Amino acid sequence: MAIAQFHEFDTRDALTDALTQFVKGALSTNMMEGDFASIALSGGSTPKAFLERLGKELGDAKDMVYFALVDERFVPDDNGRSNAQMIRTCLGLLDHPASEFLTLYDANSSVEEAANMAESRLREDDELPFDVVTLGMGLDGHTASFFPGADNLSAACDPSGEKLFLPISAPGAGEPRITMTLPAIVSAKNLILHIEGAEKRAVFEKTLEDGPADDMPVRHIIRHPDVQLQVYWTP
Repeated sequence: MAIAQFHEFDTRDALTDALTQFVKGALSTNMMEGDFASIALSGGSTPKAFLERLGKELGDAKDMVYFALVDERFVPDDNGRSNAQMIRTCLGLLDHPASEFLTLYDANSSVEEAANMAESRLREDDELPFDVVTLGMGLDGHTASFFPGADNLSAACDPSGEKLFLPISAPGAGEPRITMTLPAIVSAKNLILHIEGAEKRAVFEKTLEDGPADDMPVRHIIRHPDVQLQVYWTP
């Protein structure tokens, strides 16, 4: 089991404060030495308050952060379901563009081509391992775009796989997606799972039980022997 610590908070504000300060501290270590810090972020509704607070806390220091996406729906950045759009908005990057933001969608490419392009850029930028990776979790036990029944799930969750990004589709995923793979995620210096609500707490508890990892794919993270996962939860 790879749970380093389970952080429980009475309120969402308390979680947001604690998570923001933890992430800011993890990023500041590199920035204080004049180097870029790096973070890969997940979308969805859960992290919005955290992202807004982080953007304010970082201020102009956002110029020294390399931002990437853990996964993305293969939709244009101006689409309401775009993780890139949501994350940029919440971080305040629309008015203060980041110097480095690795997007996964490309209008002129197929989803397979875009995944390869993102991988090439990340390797060229040489920002691995990420200082921080934040993950969420769905009620079906998915994380990143590791969905139960996904067509590329085995390859995406292969601990010895060499790919950093892969295209992936699943019945519960809606649009085709691009996801960061397990090896890229678990190499992070600080890996965080952010969940909220009683339903997700119950799902999380179930992921700790025996059963196939593919049935609740967040288990691929939780069971990885090299991971020290920080879990943040509030009702």
